Amino acid sequence: MLNFIYWPISAVLWFWHKIFAFPFGADSAVSWILAIIFLTFTLRILLFKPMLNQMRSSLKMQKMAPKMQAIREKYKNDQQKMMEETRKVQKEMGVNPVAGCLPVLAQMPVFIGLFHVLRSFNRTGDQAGGLGLSPEENANIPNYIFGVDEVQSFLGAKLFGVPLSAYISMPQDMYAAFPDSESLSRGMIIAVAAPLIVIIVLATHFNARQSVERMNRRRESGKTAAPSNDMAAMQTQMMSKMMMWVMPGTILFTGFIWHIGLLFYMVANNIWTFFQQRYIFAKVDAEEEAEEAAALEAKRATAPKPGQKPKRNKGKGAAKANDAAANTATKTDAPKAGNAGNAGAASKPKPGQKPQNAKGGKKKNKNKGKKGGKR
Repeated sequence: MLNFIYWPISAVLWFWHKIFAFPFGADSAVSWILAIIFLTFTLRILLFKPMLNQMRSSLKMQKMAPKMQAIREKYKNDQQKMMEETRKVQKEMGVNPVAGCLPVLAQMPVFIGLFHVLRSFNRTGDQAGGLGLSPEENANIPNYIFGVDEVQSFLGAKLFGVPLSAYISMPQDMYAAFPDSESLSRGMIIAVAAPLIVIIVLATHFNARQSVERMNRRRESGKTAAPSNDMAAMQTQMMSKMMMWVMPGTILFTGFIWHIGLLFYMVANNIWTFFQQRYIFAKVDAEEEAEEAAALEAKRATAPKPGQKPKRNKGKGAAKANDAAANTATKTDAPKAGNAGNAGAASKPKPGQKPQNAKGGKKKNKNKGKKGGKR
C-alpha cells in the first residue's frame, strides 16, 4: 500500500551504501550505518528550504497575533466572517499555515518507510511485518531494491556483535535469521540499543528546549507578543512542555521496538536538527534586524532635521489648496452688489443734515482755510 514510500527510501539507502562500500567494505556495519545517516541528511537537505520558510512564516504569525486576536474578538459570533478576515490578513502578511507543517509532515513518511525497509530485511516470524519465512527463504529473497547479496550483507552487519536490524523486543525465534545467531542475546541488544535511546531522548529534549528558550527570550524582549489571555498562556505553556518532555518520553517508552539502524537514523536526525536550528535562528534574526534597521533609516530620511521647518508639499494638492484659499479670501473681501448699493445709500445725508466729509477731506479743507488766512 505504501510502496511509493518504501521504494524511494530503499533506493536512497542503496545509493549511499554503494558509496560507502568502497572505503569500508560492503559487509561492514560502518558502511550500512553511514548509509542510514546520509539517508537522513539527504532528506533534511531537501527540507531545509521549507524549514527556513516555516521559520519566517512563524515570525510573521507572531507579529500578526494582535490582529488575529482583534479579529476573533470582533467576529466571535460570526465564524464565517472570522475565517474570511483571517485569510485576508494571512494573505496580506504572506503567511501560509499549511506550508509551515510541511517539514514535520514530510519526515513522518520517511521514518515509517525506513522502519519498514529495515524490518523487512528479517521477515521470519509472525509478528507485524513478518512473513513467517524460514531463515533460508528470508536470506534468498530481495528486499525492495536490495538484491539477495545485499540482504545477506545487511543481516550479517553487526555492531558490537548485534545485527543492525535487531531490536530489544524482537522475538527470540527471529534471531535465527542472523549469522552466528547462537551468540546473540537480548542483553547484548539492550547494551547497544539502550545508550542510543538515551542519546536520542536527551537530544530531542535539548533541541526542544533550545527552541522554547528562544521563544521566551523574544517574548521578554517584546519582539513576540505575549499571550493575550490566561487561556492562550496556558496553551502556550502546555505546548512547550509537550515539546520538551512528552516527545522525549514517547521515544523512551517506544524505543524497544526500534531497530539499531533506525536508532542511528534518529541520532543523525537530532544532530542535524541541533546545527540547523542554530543556523536558521541566526539567519532569521539577522534578517529581522536588517528589516528593522531599514525601516528606521527610512523614517530618519523622511523626518525633518533638527531646527528645520517641515517642508510643505508643492504638488497639485497644495496648489489646489492655495487656489481655494485665494478664492475664499476674494469672495470674503469683495462686497456683494446689493450691499454696495446699501452702503451708497447709507452715506447720503438725511434732509437738513450736513454732509460728513472723510478725514482726508477735513484735513484738506483746513489746509485751504489756513492758506486763505495767510493771504
